[in-house]
Amino acid sequence: MKLLNQSIKYISISILAIVTVWAAVFYYNMLNEIKGSIDEGLEHYKRIIINNAQKDSTILNKRQFDESFFATRKIPKKQALSVTDTYLDTIFYMQDADDKKPEAEPVRMLVTAFEVDGEYYELKVANSMVEEDDLIKELFNDTIWLYFSLIIGVVLINNFVLKRLWKPFYEFLGQLKNFRLGHSRTFPKVKTNTKEFTDLQNAVNVLLQHTLETYEQQKQFIGNASHELQTPLAIATNKLELLIEKGNLENEQAQNIAEILQIIERLVKLNKSLLLLTKIENKQFLENQEVSLNKVVTKSMGDLEDIAAFKDVTISLRKKAELSFKMDASLANVIISNLLRNAIFHNIPNGKVTVEITESSLKISNTGDPQKLDENLIFTRFYKPDNVSKGTGLGLAIVKAISDLYGLKVSYAFENDLHSFKIIFPIT
Repeated sequence: MKLLNQSIKYISISILAIVTVWAAVFYYNMLNEIKGSIDEGLEHYKRIIINNAQKDSTILNKRQFDESFFATRKIPKKQALSVTDTYLDTIFYMQDADDKKPEAEPVRMLVTAFEVDGEYYELKVANSMVEEDDLIKELFNDTIWLYFSLIIGVVLINNFVLKRLWKPFYEFLGQLKNFRLGHSRTFPKVKTNTKEFTDLQNAVNVLLQHTLETYEQQKQFIGNASHELQTPLAIATNKLELLIEKGNLENEQAQNIAEILQIIERLVKLNKSLLLLTKIENKQFLENQEVSLNKVVTKSMGDLEDIAAFKDVTISLRKKAELSFKMDASLANVIISNLLRNAIFHNIPNGKVTVEITESSLKISNTGDPQKLDENLIFTRFYKPDNVSKGTGLGLAIVKAISDLYGLKVSYAFENDLHSFKIIFPIT
């Protein structure tokens, strides 16, 4: 999730919490304000009623609430003296114009006592109050509209203001993603006066400079080491071959020299494999193009046909679809060739190798050892299921390195007495 979207998420949650608390506080404050205002009105009505009662005795006999919303009754002096002004919330049954029958409505009531001509009376004055359920409903609707208005405002600000503010960062990030060691000639630059972004550029460029220097040193070391190893190995091979060609060696001596030649050959292969693996991990293969895996498989099968015949192994191909992927052509050849060589060399007499191609995967299955290989170790360097194998132990490690480089998913399975290696290509 992008930073801007994450900010919207957290701001939305924060605003929701703030608005919820605000709504609750506002509701209680507003309700108290309404009651306070009504209580002042009731106090005013009380004074008017008491003044009118001293002039009009009929008020003293008003026992029921009517349109005037007050009632009086005579009470003993002792009870009257104990009465204090009391405000109550109660319910009256009233009928509005749109009501079919009287409905319970909330009212605010003042209960007090007064004296007229030595007689004491209890006075109840009522005033209609806003219904709490209507108040809550209106407040809830207003709160929802407020919340969404704030979110819309935040999104608009985020897209038109913050997006422009973060634009240099995303441009710098894009340049950084496209930067390639050994290929890019200039470091990423950010066009802004924002101090944090310029500090980020300086820090990243220092790291890139250090990485580039280390990369060049490593690249030079690998090239020199490979060259220095290949030269003496080639000289040793030539001299040993000359000794054999002279023909004046005993059988035991010739056999020993042949074994030495095999060891040197393994060293040459090991050197080449390690060099290739290092180049893959350093991402020195970046000449990507659309490669037809069907053609690569067909070519590799043709190249290994003689070896397969010598090992008495039959190779079959099942093409269910055309599979293409954008990658370095030489690495595509390496990954297919290594898997096919592995399937041929680790096979049995009269064995078989099956290659299956679908629109998104390539699967190579072969007969071989009836025991399942260790899935946790099979793609590690120098892993050999037995000590008899004369390989370098790097073939599958190279396959894994190439797969990781291009985001391919490579897996191993042992099903129906067949060892299977499957590569899943992401659909682009």
